[in-house]
Amino acid sequence: MATVAFITLGCKVNQFETEVMEGLFKQAGYQTVQHTEVADVYVINTCSVTSLGDKKSRQLIRRVQRQNPEAVIAVTGCYAQIAPDEIKAIQGVRVVLGTANRRRIVEYVEQAIAQHGRIIDGLTDIMQAKEFEDIPLLDMPTRTRAFLKIQEGCTNFCSYCIIPFTRGPLRSRPLASVRREAEKLLANGFKEIVFTGIHLGAYGKDLPGDIKLADAVKEVLDLPGLVRLRLGSLESIELSEELLDLLREHPSLSHHVHLPLQAGSDYVLKKMNRHYNREEFARLLQDIRTAVPGVAVSTDIIVGFPGETEEMFTESLEYIRQLDFSRVHVFPYSKRSGTPAASMPDQIPEDVKKERVHRLQALAKEMGQKFCESYLGQVQRVLFETEKDGETDGLTDTYIRVYTQDKVKTGKIYEVKLERLYKDGVYGTITIATDLH
Repeated sequence: MATVAFITLGCKVNQFETEVMEGLFKQAGYQTVQHTEVADVYVINTCSVTSLGDKKSRQLIRRVQRQNPEAVIAVTGCYAQIAPDEIKAIQGVRVVLGTANRRRIVEYVEQAIAQHGRIIDGLTDIMQAKEFEDIPLLDMPTRTRAFLKIQEGCTNFCSYCIIPFTRGPLRSRPLASVRREAEKLLANGFKEIVFTGIHLGAYGKDLPGDIKLADAVKEVLDLPGLVRLRLGSLESIELSEELLDLLREHPSLSHHVHLPLQAGSDYVLKKMNRHYNREEFARLLQDIRTAVPGVAVSTDIIVGFPGETEEMFTESLEYIRQLDFSRVHVFPYSKRSGTPAASMPDQIPEDVKKERVHRLQALAKEMGQKFCESYLGQVQRVLFETEKDGETDGLTDTYIRVYTQDKVKTGKIYEVKLERLYKDGVYGTITIATDLH
């Protein structure tokens, strides 16, 4: 039996797409193995959000080629879409696929096997893509939370971002398909489903009948067996009143929203081509917290954008502190060739970016601990995910990481008393020693 190994870089969308491709290979009779093992086929799903993602992709391709010089290496994902010639120049690459046409990956790999030495190019013009590539899940993920991709593409064109050029225009999974795939996941024992997409808040804009993200949420919330539905990253200006109503009223919709702020300076936000200012973002957070008390709001911040002065960064730190985020993901600005920001004047030196990243990370740690402390002494439901050395960890509804040494099973939900800060979350004790669902 032929063997195939998968490597995934980047976001939850990439993770979902790898799971879809893994199902296609299993249906075709392939056996999956770990990417550290010798395999007949390696599928590398790449990321191109930063230049570091490109570098990691190249390193991984070379590493698996050394593991088995005879293997067929298939490279897919954003880096393959935006820089196919760079990919093809790496020894061992036999299939280049990009971000579309994934349903044909097994076909392309088998063509490469039959035509020894030839590179099979499955790239398409992603900017001409019109429909969501609706590939059903043919095999179940091995994780405890199930990602479900319901949207593809982005038309925001933030000045620093290459993703609109790697993913193309907006395309949405039809509502019937959203429900069908969610039913399949729940039937296989998953308790939490995470909606993912490249521009998730734009879900439905390309579909007939004035469909919105709230409609996809409602399509799944009433399904038997669903304990928790979590939304991926949303643009702040797209958090509708209907979604807020669902967050407030429906216990299965996770009380956690991820709203990328990206910068705390109006000058930088404008240069980034973000479609809001500081005042508007702060007002939105106030509205969310009024509508849904206790909601967790996490965010992303890019540090060292071209033209960001020390004064602007200091101003951003104070502004971010006032917003009381539950979690802050910090990224140094990465120049991406082909984006407007790459040619902007006043690029920030790497050592300055690094120093600012450390300062914001210190604030992020402080804010995260403050949020966790607000839950100490409470009993929360935790979906446990991983176990190592007698310690198991999982997530609450509000995305607090909880650790325990009590005996629990991964993939199950328990009531846990949150006792003290611990690692990147809290330590807890099981109050009910049986799975709640």
